[in-house]
Amino acid sequence: MKLLDELEIILNTLKSFPAGTSLDRLIEKLSIPIERRTLQRRLKKLRENKLVFTEGGSHATRYFVSVMHQSFSEIEKANEPKTAIPLSPEGKEILALISRSETQRKPVGYERAFLEDYRPNIDAYLTNEDKKQLAQLGKTYEDVQPAGTYAREILNRLLIDLSWNSSRLEGNTYSLLDTELLIHEGQVAVNKSAKETQMILNHKEAIEFLVESTNEVDFDRYTILNLHALLSNNLLPNPASQGRLRQFGVGITNSVFVPLGLPQLIEEFFDLLLIKARQIENPFEQAFFLLAQLPYLQPFDDVNKRVSRLAANLPFNRLNLAPLSFIDVPEESYVEGMLGIYELNRIELFKDVFLWAYERSALRYAAIRQSLGEPDLFRMKYREEMRNLIGHIVRTAMSKGEASSAVKEEAQKFPQEDRSKFIEVVETELLGLHDGNFARYSIKPSEFAAWKRNWNSNKR
Repeated sequence: MKLLDELEIILNTLKSFPAGTSLDRLIEKLSIPIERRTLQRRLKKLRENKLVFTEGGSHATRYFVSVMHQSFSEIEKANEPKTAIPLSPEGKEILALISRSETQRKPVGYERAFLEDYRPNIDAYLTNEDKKQLAQLGKTYEDVQPAGTYAREILNRLLIDLSWNSSRLEGNTYSLLDTELLIHEGQVAVNKSAKETQMILNHKEAIEFLVESTNEVDFDRYTILNLHALLSNNLLPNPASQGRLRQFGVGITNSVFVPLGLPQLIEEFFDLLLIKARQIENPFEQAFFLLAQLPYLQPFDDVNKRVSRLAANLPFNRLNLAPLSFIDVPEESYVEGMLGIYELNRIELFKDVFLWAYERSALRYAAIRQSLGEPDLFRMKYREEMRNLIGHIVRTAMSKGEASSAVKEEAQKFPQEDRSKFIEVVETELLGLHDGNFARYSIKPSEFAAWKRNWNSNKR
């Protein structure tokens, strides 16, 4: 059934409840089968277009029709995405095919040739023109900088953007501001589930892992399995599944695609996927390959798309290109692109989403980069030493006197000409620490609060 038809049925059903109704009661009354989460998304779209309003909060929410006589054009307007992604003719063709009802789409299994036949650096999902345009958009420096420099410069912003957008694409209802308060101040949003909060925090830790371990991470088992463990922490029914490949069959919601079910084959194709990803030379092709192939394989019980979205940034981080944080990407556009891969093994619709999304992200971080100015080369040289020292000072709740001694002692390890500058820079960082910027040192809110109390006391 088309989305437009679903919206019309939902509105007509709501009209039979002049005094409003609960989500559960609405599900019972609807003449079509619809999953709870899908219905919530449909109602959200209707609310955004002023066709439905709510009263109450959390589990007591009641839904009302705003006006009892909506025109078909108003319903159609509710179906239009806020940000329309321009589609290629091939993308439109795929969208038409996957928009048919599930009963009209042929059930399909995992097609091994989709991965096996891909030849790195010979075959390509992106054209040479695509790669050239993306390279121009993603460039951040005129000269060569150490791997991970750019991601570290914008880490505070990246933590918020990528955590929020990747979670939003999974149906998470945290707002951008909610996410910022949670990440930088540890403030949990009201009326949000523990699962949603955990999802955001998991993204934060996973992004920090990738940025802080730039020289150790790659498209290998260590990186991808640990990335999954971080992103799935406290979210899977079986904690033992965190960071482990799938041992049983799974299905894809609202799709006729059935992923591989044999653990031996899942492991075989997972290793093959990583080998081919590492061989790809172009960073944009490498990122897109992983975004398409890893969710298609579904190597984990859950959280596969989240892993692919963060792992896609590995080549961008390594080469100091603008990151991909999926800014403004509509959830439905992303899902539709993936359905084209799942059910048809066609990447054109998802490529339309990818190209548009990277341009949006690159333009955003170009503006952020411009506001930051040129990086301090001294801070870049001693970044790890300063980060470790400041983190240690805060985590052990040192007083000002204790911190001063620790900084001077650490400075003795460096060349004579750098010692005084090192002391000055670290002490300046310590004096400038506040609730909004301590996250870059991997400091917990409780550790920061304890240190701040001791730091502001009279104790030397």
